[in-house]
Amino acid sequence: MKIIEDNTLKQINRETENPIVVVVISADIEWREIKLLLPLMEIHTSPFGEWSDTEFDVNGEHQKVTFVQGGWGKIAAAASTQYIIDRWEPNYLINLGTCGGFQGEITQGTIILVSKTIVYDILEQMGDPDEAIAHYTTYLDLTWLTEDYPQDVVKTALISGDKDLIPAEIPALRMKFDVVAGDWESGAIAYIASLNGTKCLILRGVTDIVGTAGGEAYEDIDIFIHNTREVLEKLVNALPDWLGLFEASRINIDVS
Repeated sequence: MKIIEDNTLKQINRETENPIVVVVISADIEWREIKLLLPLMEIHTSPFGEWSDTEFDVNGEHQKVTFVQGGWGKIAAAASTQYIIDRWEPNYLINLGTCGGFQGEITQGTIILVSKTIVYDILEQMGDPDEAIAHYTTYLDLTWLTEDYPQDVVKTALISGDKDLIPAEIPALRMKFDVVAGDWESGAIAYIASLNGTKCLILRGVTDIVGTAGGEAYEDIDIFIHNTREVLEKLVNALPDWLGLFEASRINIDVS
């Protein structure tokens, strides 16, 4: 007889019967576009913004998905991720959003499947700066996700910081961290999810390109707004197929 703790059995039952899926959306512009793309008929409020339930057809069955506005920047992202985990206890936490790409390394519209997050805007001058950055570096466990991905993705690391990408810093960031894109929130979301042992999937689409000569959206925010709409439409359209992949990851343990 294999003995399994009660909380493990609860997790197994929830995974195999009706998994709880929460999608966190960070930036205000991203949330606005999500509300336009999805029939979020009943909007509720949380300490971090709004949230709503919707349903997707996944392999012929209805799957409820809760969309939550998490807020922009690392502080809101970390706090709202813990709030989501405490309140909904999701089996799967998904972050859909945008990022900026490095010129010559990636193209606009590319979808990144995040395998590692690095919080790069830490300035440690009284100790080892690399050790400080390593502390908040998170390797996302994607072994539970089958590699038959439902859309074209680049599986790679992403840097996060509470600032837009600085053109002059791009070469050094590329060399030091071996990355091709950056955002504001993924590092905090992944770190908190990892601490809680929550399965986390982060998909970010490249909305704009930044190079040493500048950023294409920095002088024209309409570029970012337009491309955000296109990126999120891609991600939302593919979401039911990503949810379908989760079927293969359901826990199947012989308890007899």
